[in-house]
Amino acid sequence: MSQSPGGKFTLEYLLNLLLSVGFIGQKQSDAITDDYQRSIEAASRRTRQKNIGADALLITDPLDFIISRKIPLVGAVDGRFIDDEVLAHLMAKSSGLPYRRVEQRELNIEFITNLLPQSFASRHLILPLGFEGSNLQVGVRHPFAQNVLDDVRRVSGHPIVPVIVSQSNLKKILSDIYAFGSSVKGATGQFSGGSRLGVDVSNLEQYVKLKSASEIKDDDQHIKNLIDLLFAEAFEGRVSDIHLEPKREFLLVRMRFDGVLHDMYRLPIVIHPAIVSRIKTISRLDIAERRRPQDGRIKIAHKKAEAEVRVSTVPVAFGEKVVMRILDPEALFLDLKTMFHNAEDYKKWQDFTAQPHGIILVTGPTGSGKTTTLYSTLRQLATPEVNVTTIEDPIEMVHEEFNQIAVQPKVGITFGSIIRTILRQDPDIIMVGEMRDKETAENAVQAALTGHLVLSTLHTNDAPSAVVRLVELGLEPFLVSSTVVGIMAQRLVRRICPNCVDEFVLTAKTALDLGFITHGDLTLKHGRGCEACRDTGYLGRVATVEVMPFSDAMKESILHGNQNALTVKTMARNEGMITLRENALDLMLAGITTIQEVLRVTSAD
Repeated sequence: MSQSPGGKFTLEYLLNLLLSVGFIGQKQSDAITDDYQRSIEAASRRTRQKNIGADALLITDPLDFIISRKIPLVGAVDGRFIDDEVLAHLMAKSSGLPYRRVEQRELNIEFITNLLPQSFASRHLILPLGFEGSNLQVGVRHPFAQNVLDDVRRVSGHPIVPVIVSQSNLKKILSDIYAFGSSVKGATGQFSGGSRLGVDVSNLEQYVKLKSASEIKDDDQHIKNLIDLLFAEAFEGRVSDIHLEPKREFLLVRMRFDGVLHDMYRLPIVIHPAIVSRIKTISRLDIAERRRPQDGRIKIAHKKAEAEVRVSTVPVAFGEKVVMRILDPEALFLDLKTMFHNAEDYKKWQDFTAQPHGIILVTGPTGSGKTTTLYSTLRQLATPEVNVTTIEDPIEMVHEEFNQIAVQPKVGITFGSIIRTILRQDPDIIMVGEMRDKETAENAVQAALTGHLVLSTLHTNDAPSAVVRLVELGLEPFLVSSTVVGIMAQRLVRRICPNCVDEFVLTAKTALDLGFITHGDLTLKHGRGCEACRDTGYLGRVATVEVMPFSDAMKESILHGNQNALTVKTMARNEGMITLRENALDLMLAGITTIQEVLRVTSAD
């Protein structure tokens, strides 16, 4: 094992690690040493001139100095440099200590902030991670922090097990948890007085009566900070939804990354009413109304960009549950060409949207990317020569090139009724958020028959089932066959993180056990998990689609009463349709997604 001279964290120690694995050569090591010495001497001169004191020499940290050199990482295909994560892995291997990538959601914030002062933890970059039996795991940036670890052992009263964590990971986690913990502690202190302490929240009637809305102050700075920190973490982590779920004894905060929910925090239940009140205030909802669901919106500025947040509240057993959906304009408008993995599917979709009139449908469950597909298509079609009008419930994202109408049933504006009004507005292209009843379907058909292009969505599992659904809504088969141009089903699968992608061999037997037939072993890819992907192995999502044109033969078959989904699917397959499962398997073989995602998102054909 490579050791530091005298058991200290020095530049020589780090350079020896890099030399031992061939990441640098001896000449490069000598040059770095010379530059470092010059830096030390320059710092010393500045210290003498300004009479600051010898501690000023500590500003030249050996790890920071190596990172600042931007040394290309040998073997990296993405132009990566030697960074603190690379050095952390090398230090862990050399010292025999475990390496760990830390996520904030794994930590007990209250325990950490009560155990160590922020000044101590930040100065020494040390982070209590949790207990392993009776031992306390503590994250450090290098193996030579024994004096600091002894201090933590004395304070905690537990044996210490050091774990190597990258410097950037430690800095971010420490910054976030002390800011978050301070807000939680301050808010808890403010709202934990009086009758709410020790209340039996299983008595729901008593729980509602404990505090009126007027007693909960939503303008408290701790509450504001807490919500700001939640939004900041969501924006930085590619979160699509934030769930605030009141339980019997705590408030559970969950976030959805790349389509999958993760538990993040368990906050004191006493601050739940204040958090809900604050969210209701900024989304213009009635803070006094807790018995019925409410919907609102927030516009948030983040890093010189704006994002819309849709807020939904609903009363549940122990209070009001809040779900906030973050609508990122960059994610809602995509380049359609990059969305389709199969070039033939992209050509079919372009052929659909090139038609002057007819109905184009996108099918799939909630959260499958239907709205993103329609918005991206509309933006491509919205030239100065055409009038694009949308009917949405609610409006997902305000876009100046579209004329957008929000459904408002209380004043008679429904999907079905407003289409008739729109036809008097000289539209060329109409987007109907969802065909959910006979009236909407019939008016959409009427719009298509009178020379308009109509785009809409249906909740069906695949493209052929959409034909059955239209007939079930009450449309005559001859109207379906004469107006529908094409149908596309879609799902979203998670992309393998490009920063930690790795190969593995899937044997033919294992593939068969999973339901796939292959003529031999397959070399596939997956993500190991890293900082960029939050240790999930996935970064972002990609669509798997099933594009079904309405050929003349299919129209003739439907016209004669063959609306069975299996019949339609067989005909579409014979005409070259690639199914959702087949498309997902192509993505897997191309190294874009994993076999686990294929099985999670698609069903067997």
